[in-house]
Amino acid sequence: MRTAYLDHPGPVPMAHRGFDLDGLENTMRAFGAAVDLGFRYVETDVHATRDGHVVAFHDETLDRVTDRTGTIPELSWREVSRARVGGVERVPLLEDLLGTWPELRVNIDIKSSGAVVPLVRVIERTRAHDRVCVTSFSDQRRQAATMRLTRPVVTSAGQSSTAAFRAAAELPHLVRPAVVARALHAVDGVQVPSHHYGIEVVTPTTLAAAHEVGRFVHVWTVNDVPEMVRLLDLGVDGLISDRADLLKDVLVARGQWVQ
Repeated sequence: MRTAYLDHPGPVPMAHRGFDLDGLENTMRAFGAAVDLGFRYVETDVHATRDGHVVAFHDETLDRVTDRTGTIPELSWREVSRARVGGVERVPLLEDLLGTWPELRVNIDIKSSGAVVPLVRVIERTRAHDRVCVTSFSDQRRQAATMRLTRPVVTSAGQSSTAAFRAAAELPHLVRPAVVARALHAVDGVQVPSHHYGIEVVTPTTLAAAHEVGRFVHVWTVNDVPEMVRLLDLGVDGLISDRADLLKDVLVARGQWVQ
């Protein structure tokens, strides 16, 4: 279902967990840095605390990137709010991210089943339907969220539907579009790595197969300039990168940067 989220001329540049070279991922500082660079799209992951607050955070635990420990679904928001990413930046609520930059498009990866209903409540409360893409490695989690929303949102495929798409893309051209459309019937596109366990995922064939049925292909997480150029030359619809600065430079040089 097309919404304003997809209204972007040319390839979509997306800042993966915001932009910060000091490891302060998924923080308001990182998201703000991406916005300051001119990015209209950011990616984040979400978990829900024990009392139903949705946080923009990748890991299930606080241990790796903050000065505290503990599993987010087992902690209250009050406990999580005391943690500092890199010892300096607080863990943000998704609602703060959506509210601080009301025009920003946000790619939301649901990391746990317990975050589904709280996420739906946030999207409904903030009326953010037109500017989010809801996704998950789990097709079931994504579907559980979208079926509860009162308005459509852009979605991308989970692992099962992506695998079905990848297999369908190799079929003979006469039958391929119908099978690809069936594999991706519930989503607007796929967000994939260029390679997965040695298998090339993004090829001229897979791109053509997705585009034949009107689906986008976004590639993550691309931090190397030659790889950015190669994928853009191939015709991908978007790149997700930790190096928003480099990605912007590449797009500016190609005349494809849109702010």
